[in-house]
This record gives sequence, structure tokens and C-alpha cells, in this order.
Amino acid sequence: MATKVVKCKIKRKKGYLYFIDKKGDVSMAKMARGKQKGGKPQKVCKCGIKKKEGYLYFVDKQGDVSMAKMVRGGRKKKKRR
Repeated sequence: MATKVVKCKIKRKKGYLYFIDKKGDVSMAKMARGKQKGGKPQKVCKCGIKKKEGYLYFVDKQGDVSMAKMVRGGRKKKKRR
């Protein structure tokens, strides 16, 4: 289903959220827990990924950046008269 885009081999830390930022790099931010606020994002790996429309980019279990085609489901909308 998913294809690897970049091999980064990121070691994940517990309590942090890993994501692909607007510039196409991998960043991490401390997750909010209870009354504690989350932290500011920090760059982990500079990848420079050019994102394609209709695809979801994520950090997989091996610590690499992968992409998968987004599934657009849902109910059909009724036509208004």
C-alpha cells in the first residue's frame, strides 16, 4: 500500500509526535498531556520532499518517510432542487 520516499532511519522518542512539515522535512513536537502544553516543533531530518496532491506522507515504523494514496470515502451528497 505505502511506498518509501526517503530512508531516514529516525529513532523515535516516547511522548513526541513526528510529522512532515510544510518544507518537506521531518519534524517532532512534544505531545500535550492533560494540563501540560505541547512543545514547539524541532527539525529531525532534512528531506526536502515535494508532496503530490492526493497522497498522505508519514514516518513509518522503520523511521523512514513513506507515502500512500488517500482514500476518499463517505456518503454521496444529495442534489438540491
